[in-house]
Amino acid sequence: MTTAFERLSPALQYQIVNELGFGGLRPVQEAAAVTILDGHNCVVLAPTAGGKSEAAFFPLISQMDSASWTAVSVVYVAPIRALLNNLESRVQRYAQLVGRRAFKWHGDVSATDKKRFIADPADILLTTPESLEVMLMSRKVPAERLFAGLRAVVIDEIHAFVGDDRGSHLAAVLERLSRFCGRDLQRIGLSATVGNPADILRWVAGSSKREGRVVDPGGAKREPAVAIDWVATLPNAAKMIARLHPGKKRLVFVDSRRRVEALGQALRAEGVDTFVTHSSLSVDERHAAEKAFEEGQNCVIVATSALELGIDIGDLDHVIQIDAPPTVAAFLQRMGRTGRRASTTANCTFLATEDKGLIRAAAIVRLFRRGFVESVAIPTRAAHLLAHQLMAMTIQHEGGVPISDWWAWISSATPFQGLTETDRRDLVDHMLGQEILFASAGRYSLGARGEKLYGWRNFSELYAVFSTPQTLRVIFGSQEIGHIDALFAQQETQEKLSFILGAKAWRAVHIDWKEGIVRVEPIGDGNLARWQGTPELLGRTLCQAIHEVLVSDSSDAEWSQRAQARLTELRAEYDLPDAGLAVVADGPGLRLWTFAGGRANNLLGRVLESKLGEKVVIDNLYIGFRGQAAQSEAAIRGAIAELRAEGRPNHADALQFAESCARGRISKFQPCLPERLEAEYLAEVLTNDEEARAAVAAMGAPEA
Repeated sequence: MTTAFERLSPALQYQIVNELGFGGLRPVQEAAAVTILDGHNCVVLAPTAGGKSEAAFFPLISQMDSASWTAVSVVYVAPIRALLNNLESRVQRYAQLVGRRAFKWHGDVSATDKKRFIADPADILLTTPESLEVMLMSRKVPAERLFAGLRAVVIDEIHAFVGDDRGSHLAAVLERLSRFCGRDLQRIGLSATVGNPADILRWVAGSSKREGRVVDPGGAKREPAVAIDWVATLPNAAKMIARLHPGKKRLVFVDSRRRVEALGQALRAEGVDTFVTHSSLSVDERHAAEKAFEEGQNCVIVATSALELGIDIGDLDHVIQIDAPPTVAAFLQRMGRTGRRASTTANCTFLATEDKGLIRAAAIVRLFRRGFVESVAIPTRAAHLLAHQLMAMTIQHEGGVPISDWWAWISSATPFQGLTETDRRDLVDHMLGQEILFASAGRYSLGARGEKLYGWRNFSELYAVFSTPQTLRVIFGSQEIGHIDALFAQQETQEKLSFILGAKAWRAVHIDWKEGIVRVEPIGDGNLARWQGTPELLGRTLCQAIHEVLVSDSSDAEWSQRAQARLTELRAEYDLPDAGLAVVADGPGLRLWTFAGGRANNLLGRVLESKLGEKVVIDNLYIGFRGQAAQSEAAIRGAIAELRAEGRPNHADALQFAESCARGRISKFQPCLPERLEAEYLAEVLTNDEEARAAVAAMGAPEA
């Protein structure tokens, strides 16, 4: 039987063995190569550093060589620029094995290099969804010529795209690329473990009629080493990290930029060789930190979730998680950074500094032991992004997009499959009525209000689907350190403004508000900076597991003695029933424990507020009642009983109350939506009526 390796072009086979020194292909690479060489779409599952990149590129480069593909023949899409920077040299090396080239295109690449690429395209284009949008919209980029030879698209870390607006945007851009090249593009997704890979495969397929396969080699895996410890404070966590695994390389995940900075500073105070990286540091600062860590030995890098995403920081010995991530999938991705070398074991140590972090860590590990991984929700009614794509195409087409043709460009994109013809007509009519669109001579173009909302800075607001928060660039001499939140800076006078950034303390010496720059000088100590963030909405399954941890009297093997002792105390403090409705005193008010998750509680809380009066406080695990809403426990129990009898909350409730769950505008394209579609969008993003009804039904169980 012919192996996948033997099906590669002879030139590539020779180079893999003699130039790269590979003895053969890994199981995931063998399985993926067969699927890709057979011409199928696929989603390839493997942990970080599991060989996914080679699994995709080897068979594609082989076909470039044997079938004489012309440039650009492959587009590789990654969620972050750092991943492109990290992968560029490796892909370039693989392409050069058979005399081909790769090119990286994103916002940090010079205009000169981009012009050179347009004049003489490389075979493989490495880019982000936003940069692809720029290329399709820009008058300086001949997209129709550039992508005429396109054969395949590789989407790395596809699980990080699918469930959000960037993924919906990417799905639409893929359909536009298919139209430019005039062929059924082969679509290849690379992913860590997810709960619903078949759904992701259908998402990526779009208009493609190719057969699709999920490539999951499985196989025996070593049992990972997982531990949970209770350390109570961030300084104590720094002391523990300093003592854990001396002489080893340690990656520490912290789920906020502010706490990354605090821990980085505390570790340096402990004498630990420490680097920090997060999205508000400049590209140069992040790259320097990651490079120094990669080349070091006895050192620590403290990071936000960005380092989940496949960036190669060299051999890694240990992963440490401060408190807990929001999902089991994130835990698996982070732990997967370890155990790569032969005879080593994947590992993760949780250091809990907060009670909720300790409980969540215990719940995540329990779910992991049961084999649970979250499914990624697949949007199908993304009307706000349909509006975005329509506007983008008015720029893509000189003179505007033909009215009779615009829908054909993107009609097969999965995120729009649930929208009806009526939905599309209502959307366009609203955009015309609001002067966001303008119709003339059989074409749509941007209207006066559309130009005002989205046309500034040469249409930069249409390149990306997310809004960039207002920040100030932090400059020391000629070096850019990173960004701080403008709102944080406004809360202090310039003379008093100091902050930690890059685990170093800075003092503001001049702020240029017009240019968005704060010039700084180093000082001995400073305040922790603050950045705006979005509320964290945990899933119901995780919240139910948290309830299980709190009502159980058992302990798990992963818990340290300190963790066991603290969890025993917490169980006594919470004193929750195993099932049924639990209403307890909560300071001046009352608390209803639901363990239903953020989206369910958003909806249930607003419905209860409408019945009981103001006001309710919403958490992932409970609903708090204050003021008029807290006057009577009997009233709360009665309201829950009424909802159960009525089969509520229902979808109509979600449409009615979703707007009240939002903290400001959720999407910058909301002005494009008529009231009905805006309500449906907010309901999908912020609420879950099915899980809310399940929570109400569970409260009908008899109390323990």
